[in-house]
Amino acid sequence: MSGKLRLADVAPTTYSASIAAESLQVLAGRHLAVNDLDLSFGNGVHGLLGPNGAGKTTLMRALATVVRPSAGRLTLLGQDSTDTRALPGVRRKLGYMPQHIGFYPGFTLAEFVSHLAWLKEVPKKNIPAATERAISRVGLADRAGSKMRTLSSGMVRRAGMAQAIVNDPDILLLDEPTAGLDPEQRLSFRALLRELGTDTCVLVSTHLVEDVAAACTDVLLMAEGKQVFAGDLAELLAADPGEDALEGSAFERAYTSLLAGHRGQQGTGW
Repeated sequence: MSGKLRLADVAPTTYSASIAAESLQVLAGRHLAVNDLDLSFGNGVHGLLGPNGAGKTTLMRALATVVRPSAGRLTLLGQDSTDTRALPGVRRKLGYMPQHIGFYPGFTLAEFVSHLAWLKEVPKKNIPAATERAISRVGLADRAGSKMRTLSSGMVRRAGMAQAIVNDPDILLLDEPTAGLDPEQRLSFRALLRELGTDTCVLVSTHLVEDVAAACTDVLLMAEGKQVFAGDLAELLAADPGEDALEGSAFERAYTSLLAGHRGQQGTGW
């Protein structure tokens, strides 16, 4: 047997990983978007890399309990994700920032974040302080009273981050969180990720290799719904073929090389 986590090894009264999956399959419509994936993530900042169509967003939606697995097993905070009795408790401990953030344009930023805090069942007396703190952590304290429709696309992304952390989640799922952020905002975002990762399981889905290199301790690389690579950044760098082979940073070269190797094994070209 491989060294991957098997759920049978986890004691029923505890969990060794915040997110654990075995032979996970998830459909996107009729398409098998996640295929036979094994996962084990604890506290820290973990990167989820892959090209468009790799299955990253479908995986994130399954981890956020938006869609159900079609096969395999998935546990979140020690609970089976298909157990409807356990789901409300798990969802209260989740933070999820989807790729496309929906909001009521007439809400102020503070109203938007506090509404999501209420939906996540943050105690009513704690909502004002939790809202203020979340907005401050994403650098939007001066825009708390602004209508959502007046915010720039980058500010909307940061508002999405604020709602995701307003309940101090144990699992934080971020789908393309730096889209629309300028370089200075991305630096601040990475610092916040490292801070959150000290006591939270953070999974960041992105196609920006440098974001992963700057903020994450390890990475899962997906292509066509399957795992191509899983390991820490040093192991990822070991796949770098060198400057003579490809342009870009060492991390970008390693990423591209691993994807090319996967496609070669699959018998397909670019």
